[in-house]
Amino acid sequence: GAPPRSRDTMFSNNDEAVINKKLPKELLLRIFSFLDVVTLCRCAQVSRAWNVLALDGSNWQRIDLFDFQRDIEGRVVENISKRCGGFLRKLSLRGCLGVGDNALRTFAQNCRNIEVLNLNGCTKITDATCTSLSKFCSKLRHLDLASCTSITNLSLKALSEGCPLLEQLNISWCDQVTKDGIQALVRGCGGLRALFLKGCTQLEDEALKYIGAHCPELVTLNLQTCLQITDDGLITICRGCHKLQSLCASGCCNITDAILNALGQNCPRLRILEVARCSQLTDVGFTTLARNCHELEKMDLEECVQITDSTLIQLSIHCPRLQVLSLSHCELITDDGIRHLGNGACAHDRLEVIELDNCPLITDASLEHLKSCHSLERIELYDCQQITRAGIKRLRTHLPNIKVHAYFAPVTPPPSVGGSRQRFCRCCIIL
Repeated sequence: GAPPRSRDTMFSNNDEAVINKKLPKELLLRIFSFLDVVTLCRCAQVSRAWNVLALDGSNWQRIDLFDFQRDIEGRVVENISKRCGGFLRKLSLRGCLGVGDNALRTFAQNCRNIEVLNLNGCTKITDATCTSLSKFCSKLRHLDLASCTSITNLSLKALSEGCPLLEQLNISWCDQVTKDGIQALVRGCGGLRALFLKGCTQLEDEALKYIGAHCPELVTLNLQTCLQITDDGLITICRGCHKLQSLCASGCCNITDAILNALGQNCPRLRILEVARCSQLTDVGFTTLARNCHELEKMDLEECVQITDSTLIQLSIHCPRLQVLSLSHCELITDDGIRHLGNGACAHDRLEVIELDNCPLITDASLEHLKSCHSLERIELYDCQQITRAGIKRLRTHLPNIKVHAYFAPVTPPPSVGGSRQRFCRCCIIL
């Protein structure tokens, strides 16, 4: 018989290579569809036949340039858009600082079936880009404009008029946006499911009232450091958005227990609550929340300085799905609260992370109470003065894979040097 063909013959730089003869074009195209951007570009250089296959628009439905090359120029985006045309569904240009409005206008004209577009950190773009998207990209569902600080209310008005299918929008740190932009947005995009407004410092309660009135499908809302927000605005969100599963209000220091009551009464599906630095929240509010929101999985209560063991008792009884709990700087928490948590419904196979930084009343007894938490992956104990190395070592005999982050002060006081105390850094250990 014929001698076996060498690997070089199989993949030679020849359009008559065996692989091209034996496999139909449709199958080769299917194989190419699993390749990433870099590999496709390399394959395009193998032969004329592979160049055609690799650059076929059907292989370029999803492109993420972030891990490939961040110094992308506008002409690259224009060339991609011409190559992909109507095939392209998902594009990430995250962090591509060189891409501006002109390139994205060409892109919008060529890629009218785009559904997911990430422009996070593309700081050169302005309202002109959203005008282009509005005009040509009516199928857009997810848009990320975080840190595009030139974006104004005009962009939200344009999206409202031309992108009625929009489900997820991130305009975090677009601090020129006001309630007027939000009002325009929600009138045309009532199907919004996720809205990220972190750092939009001009937003007031009235903006939230528009969202509550027009976005009944909302599942995720991030309002971190929106400092003007009060109970009034957030209560309208709770009453209008009963499907809410994730709320971040960290840094919204004006909110009170009225929010926790409203969440408990209106949002039973709540899974994630982040209220770090909301120092007016108390055990009373968290009791109502825990008794009504049994699906809670992640809670960030850092610097909720009024809460006590009472909150932990309620969570241990009513929240069996709790996975991540941050109690850092909650200085009234004691070993007894951790004991209840360790005996609670979530403890045995759910709880994965607990953060107890700067909880001065916590001792090694708390670590003993957590030994039965078999899913525990990480515990934070920075500046817990009563935690010892011995206590951590005992915990690790029961949970050998756990990561423990802690500080330990020097054993002996630092010596005086020249009449003043010499400063020593504490050592950080990761066990």
